[in-house]
Amino acid sequence: MKLSQVLSSINQVEKSKFISCLDKLCTSALPNDKQLARSVSKIDGQIKNASGSEITSLFALVSCIYKESIQEQIAMSDAQIGLLINILTRDGNCIARISWIEHLYNKEWKDLNDSAIEIRSLIEQSKDSEDMCRGRQLAIYHDCFSVAFLNDEKINREARITDDERSILNTLADRLGISMDEASAIEHLINPIPQNNVLEGLNSLREMGVLFINRKRSEVLVADEVVAILNELQGKELANKHTLRILRSLSDAELSNVFKHYNKKIRGVERYKKISEIIHSRIPIRNILQRDIFNPGEALNQRKDRLKSLIHDLDLNVDKIGATLDDRINVIVSKLNNSTNQEFECLSAAGFKELYVTLQTHFPDFESLLRAEFELEESEDIDTEKLRALSITPVDILYLLSNEQVKVVRDKMSLSKRGNPRQLILESFANANEKLIENYPALARRDLAALRKAAIDISEAEVGVKFEEITKEIFENLNLVVDEDVRKSINTAKDKADIVISLSDDDVIIGEAKTFKNGDFAKYATTSRQVKSYVNRCENQGKRVAQVLIIAPSFSQDFVESAEMDTEINISLLEAEGLKMIYDAYRSRRNPKFSAKLLTKGGLLKAELIAKNI
Repeated sequence: MKLSQVLSSINQVEKSKFISCLDKLCTSALPNDKQLARSVSKIDGQIKNASGSEITSLFALVSCIYKESIQEQIAMSDAQIGLLINILTRDGNCIARISWIEHLYNKEWKDLNDSAIEIRSLIEQSKDSEDMCRGRQLAIYHDCFSVAFLNDEKINREARITDDERSILNTLADRLGISMDEASAIEHLINPIPQNNVLEGLNSLREMGVLFINRKRSEVLVADEVVAILNELQGKELANKHTLRILRSLSDAELSNVFKHYNKKIRGVERYKKISEIIHSRIPIRNILQRDIFNPGEALNQRKDRLKSLIHDLDLNVDKIGATLDDRINVIVSKLNNSTNQEFECLSAAGFKELYVTLQTHFPDFESLLRAEFELEESEDIDTEKLRALSITPVDILYLLSNEQVKVVRDKMSLSKRGNPRQLILESFANANEKLIENYPALARRDLAALRKAAIDISEAEVGVKFEEITKEIFENLNLVVDEDVRKSINTAKDKADIVISLSDDDVIIGEAKTFKNGDFAKYATTSRQVKSYVNRCENQGKRVAQVLIIAPSFSQDFVESAEMDTEINISLLEAEGLKMIYDAYRSRRNPKFSAKLLTKGGLLKAELIAKNI
């Protein structure tokens, strides 16, 4: 979840620690940063009174200083903080209940402790050996780590590992073929990680400004921008979900080569277990792509050619693939790290939902797979809105399936067998929604005959939901902010608002999408009662409703007059044909000019005039 979204979902008290940290960083940076000084002056120097968008902008300007500050504080903290950061930065854990984080921490601690016991046994067995066996390699790293950690005590200082010492130890581990999870287990042998007091650790991270705690829901929230910084501090160039994509694209022999480099058992280990083990071992992706997947002595040109084909296999749209091996690795890492927004845009909210339902249909255990891969709590409901909040994209969920499973979905959907199967599946859902947008007025009129003539297979019962979903997609394509978080917060079991468009942190437009089969839509009394209840609930949450927007196939004269004379709320009316006209005009312009304020004029909106001026 983006920082701006996190800030809009919590209260002022829950923001206070983060804002306090941001205030200190801004104060220290102001004398040397003119752009920051201008931004702070716009809010009269009172960061505590800044809006969510202003806080997000300030954070972006001081993110480098923030990173340095967090790095210093983590270095001074105990080993528990490191383990918590490792858990919180994993895919799916940036929003989670405190009790679930405690569960994950206990599980991680047990796995780490079991690994440490196993490593200790290997070290003891190698004491009398002069060969460079596995136990001997682990013993060398153990001794070096012990010296680095305990050296401080000789000069009467608290024992800890500095950043310089850690970088040297990381290089040593790499040369000895010791993975990051094994290095963590050895560290646990020397500097044991506490098994309890997880809440205390979370509160320490909150004091640092790393996370937020929603007291009402007992929920921990870590903004995407902060997760990216924490990953950098851990030396983690790619999120696990992106590493999974790369590993899915490798051959069995290449995965085995990675295992060989880290002295792991290969015989009898299935492909999916190799992939899982590599991810769990936290092997740096740069090492995998630069060295580990290749046979010893493989020529540089062969390695470069393999990365070129990998870029194609991953379907990465790049202008230049780079000349050197490092250049090509940089292209892969950069493109994957910046892929989230683009991947959400490739499918509408409705398309994402249909993809998710289709995968569940073809694979009944798909939800269990999703929970296991992204460590999602069993009691938490999973839908595409939840996945979007966790920054899990349509492409991410397709890569949860093996290459063979994806081909099964492709074949069941009767798609072409040529090309990338995952891309073909995505394109099929995108095309389905484009058809519905093209026939949007017929959808509004519930004209099933016209829809079927356009090769759209839809039942009468589905029309209302589809009309709402496609209306949202049109607004998203008009570059408006369709705010599902606010919509869910004002909905009740009985009354559910269709659409909420955020104009700013505090101002919203409430949208209501109405289908009607015969003639003009005329149910003003019922509709006005609905939208007025939504307005009241919005205002009770501190939002200002700038306008209510009702979309329907057409409106009766009485409906239009009643809306214009309503003194309680501001209502705009927009015919479905008119919204389609605005959408077409927007898409046809190279640099369209459209503002949500055009929807707040009141009364029956003149779509032709709006379309003409886009």
